Order: sequence, then structure tokens, then C-alpha cells
Amino acid sequence: MSAGSHSVSAQQLVDTFNLTFEHSERTILRGGAEEPYYEPGEPHRIVFRENFVRSALHEVAHWCSAGERRRRLPDYGYWYSPDGRNRMQQAAFFSVEARPQAIEAMFCAACGIRFFPSVDNISASISSDEISAFSARVDAWMMRFEVTGLPIRAARFISALSDEQSWRSATDWNSS
Repeated sequence: MSAGSHSVSAQQLVDTFNLTFEHSERTILRGGAEEPYYEPGEPHRIVFRENFVRSALHEVAHWCSAGERRRRLPDYGYWYSPDGRNRMQQAAFFSVEARPQAIEAMFCAACGIRFFPSVDNISASISSDEISAFSARVDAWMMRFEVTGLPIRAARFISALSDEQSWRSATDWNSS
């Protein structure tokens, strides 16, 4: 499926994720939050900002990247510094974000959504060289996943997204 060929709603992502993982992983996806967050529990909850599709895909990518130990910790045990990070904090952000953003890019492709890497720090002065270097790291992770395969939950979600897109395409075609 080519990027931009179909659009997907936040509710479709929630439904697809929950159908795929609610029982097997005891994890649900919910929108409507002021800030994204992961909360372990029964069930585990991934919440994404408002009803932004890209926020949902980004948060699911983090969940797919997190190992079993991290999935037992609120927000996977990571720090989060809001907009306005200093250079050192931004460098730390870049060092941990390339892998999940590569997974997010692959989710976007499965949904037909254009992907742009996020520096998640609008008020900072980040040079185009820094952004290019980060984008190259995201691309390198994507190439690595192409060779080695995605983490298992990410592969399952892409499969579910692809099935959903195929179903939607057939439904759209049949209703015209």
C-alpha cells in the first residue's frame, strides 16, 4: 500500500490494536489524553494525545519496543522532558527515539500515512544537520528491521493494520 492511499482514524487504530492485543497482551489503547502515557496494570494502558493518529502510532511503537521488564514500569521507566529540552537532553532524546520512530514509520506506511521524524522539541534551536542525522538514524533502523525483522508485537500490529486496510479497501470498493 502506498503512503497516502488511505486514511485511518484514531478510532480504527484503537479498535484494531485492542482486537489484536487486549486479550493476548492484556493491553489496551485509548485516546483523548492531554499527554501520552503508558500505565502498567490490569489491563495495561497506552494512552495517546487527544485523538491524533500519529500520537497513537508513536505510543504503540514505544510499547512494541519496550521489553517485558520495561512494560512493568510507568512510561516504561523512561524520563520525559517536555518541549524546551536543553542540548544534552535533546541528544539523549535522539539516542533513544530512532528505533521507535522507525517502527512508527513502518506503521504509518501500513496505514497510508506520510511519516516525518519528530524532534519533539518545537521551541529548541535544532540545526538542520541534527535533524538530518536523526532522520538518517531512523532510516538505518528501518533498513535493519527490513533485514532482521520487526519486534514481534510490531509485526503483529502491522499485519493487523494491513488486514484492516485490505478490508477497508474492499468495503470502499464494494460500496461504490
